[in-house]
Amino acid sequence: MAANELITIELFDIEIGKLGYDGNQRACSFQFNPKFLESNQYKRIFPYIIKRVAYTQVFTQFEDATFRGLPPMIADSLPDMFGNIIFKEWFEANNKGFDKITPLEQLTYVANRGMGALEYKPVVNIPNNTSINLDEIVEVLKKVLNSKKNTSEKNLNTAALLNIFKIGTSAGGARPKILISENTKTGEIIPGDIVFSNQYNHWLIKLNLDDQEEYNKEKVEYAYYLLAQLAGITMMQSKLIEDRHFATLRYDRQNGEKQHTLTACGLTGWDFMKPKDSTYENLFKLAIDLKVPYKDLQELYRRMIFNVCFANDDDHLKNHSFIYDKNNDSWNLGPAYDLTYPHNLNFKIFRKSRALSINNKRTDINRNDVIKIAEEFAIKNPTGIIEEINQTMNQWPQIAASLNLPSFLTNSIRQEWQVLM
Repeated sequence: MAANELITIELFDIEIGKLGYDGNQRACSFQFNPKFLESNQYKRIFPYIIKRVAYTQVFTQFEDATFRGLPPMIADSLPDMFGNIIFKEWFEANNKGFDKITPLEQLTYVANRGMGALEYKPVVNIPNNTSINLDEIVEVLKKVLNSKKNTSEKNLNTAALLNIFKIGTSAGGARPKILISENTKTGEIIPGDIVFSNQYNHWLIKLNLDDQEEYNKEKVEYAYYLLAQLAGITMMQSKLIEDRHFATLRYDRQNGEKQHTLTACGLTGWDFMKPKDSTYENLFKLAIDLKVPYKDLQELYRRMIFNVCFANDDDHLKNHSFIYDKNNDSWNLGPAYDLTYPHNLNFKIFRKSRALSINNKRTDINRNDVIKIAEEFAIKNPTGIIEEINQTMNQWPQIAASLNLPSFLTNSIRQEWQVLM
């Protein structure tokens, strides 16, 4: 691989390899750093697809909207949307389009600011003959990050969040999100992609920006967080800011360190947008193959039951993540996230199809279907788990009242729920 076509990939301050992309051949190439291989460190960081070998590996099978030509574990670093100031500033100055950006240029933008622990750096002497100049992107990145360093607010409130939102964010999704860091002593908040020390709590915040909406979807997600807590599901601490913005601590920033995290999609190359591999059975098989602790399998089963009972059918493969334990070279199930009622109640949806199938079914899931999963994967006391989550439904009126959710909303959502008899 020629140096002028590469970017460097680092993990835990170690260069693990280099990545290249050939737009003409639509091929992505990866080669481990020989010194990293010789060190014999972190052998299971990429359990699948990328082999732990010295020669260059070429990938041509990931040319789709989900992976953008990159190996899935690398594509996991990309935000779902690039609605942020760095690319916006560059586009406006150069009148370029997003379709002209190569995967390497996208990763150059992500740099060390992405979710998880993988970091990306351009190799020295990248030429100026690409449609978008990597050196130029790096300069814009430096410029914006310098402005971020001078951006701070005293408290967590709407005005402060909107000010930092204007600076941009590397988080993506269907609704506006922002990453912020909150000083544990002073309460000062700064953009969330500058530091990751234990002097800060690192939050992902889903912003509610439309006062004209009939109901607040972020409050609904917080209500689901409270339900999940009662149901015994492991989640990062979450809260509402000014009774409107949903904030959750980041599971990829813990104990003052970046955590190497990958989604089920990123680990395996299963495309979350395609139904073929999108099954709970596959998710359980993946967890077993990763050798997660047995308690994680129990937790995964509990989440599946929760999603069925509480009508969260957007539980796709990118909404399930695993965290790498660098001390033990092992994997664990990450905390649950994106648990909510995923549909807009202003649009009538008469038949909902689950993102992940259960017992070869995406609709009309019943108790026999989930018990079959328990039998296949040796889940202890599945009936007890089912009953606990069924009983959690009884807490909905109190939770809804405590959050002042409108009755039309709480009643409409409750009608979508399913008691697994």
